[in-house]
Amino acid sequence: MTALRLRWQRSVAIAATGAAAFVGTAIAAAPAQAHTPQWSVTCDSVSIDLKQYAPEGNKVTVKAGDKVLIDDTFGRTFHKKVDLPEHSKPLDVTAKVVASDGDQFSWGPETKTSPVCEKPEEPSQTPAPSPSESESTSPSPSASPSQSASEKPEPSASEPSSSAPAEKPQGGGDDLAETGSSSNTPMIAGIAAAVVIAGGGLVVFARKRRSSQS
Repeated sequence: MTALRLRWQRSVAIAATGAAAFVGTAIAAAPAQAHTPQWSVTCDSVSIDLKQYAPEGNKVTVKAGDKVLIDDTFGRTFHKKVDLPEHSKPLDVTAKVVASDGDQFSWGPETKTSPVCEKPEEPSQTPAPSPSESESTSPSPSASPSQSASEKPEPSASEPSSSAPAEKPQGGGDDLAETGSSSNTPMIAGIAAAVVIAGGGLVVFARKRRSSQS
């Protein structure tokens, strides 16, 4: 009887130990399954979403290359989205979480690559013609204003020149007397002298006749 009792007690102890080990394992695994870190990276931003962590003391760090984008301490949850710096080639983004309830619940650093954003194509624009091209295509006038003002048309052979003297009207007693010398001046002077001499002779003759009669 004593041997059977000892075996039974030993079996119960083994079963209790196994049950305790199973419960302990389940309890230890529960927090690890509750921690749910999620994060994503696009060409211009990074988003991180952390849920069901310890009430306080957790830490999250996110870097883009050597630049720190997120360095915060959080409680049960954490959610944040930040813009990435502009980059002309793929950029490595690294995230890391340190859990306050044990290193076994921490994760990272984990790296993801941000691609280069594609720029929209700009519509092609026709360049405006330069001033030299616009001047060459515009019709040139036959003569510039300065040339037309400075250059006067020469009179043709058929048109009378304005410098030629005008013709004198012929005949008519109403014409004004000429003030200049004429070819008839000597003749008029001779006639006047003859009239004066003849008048003087008549005066002398008349006096002699009166003196002879008296």
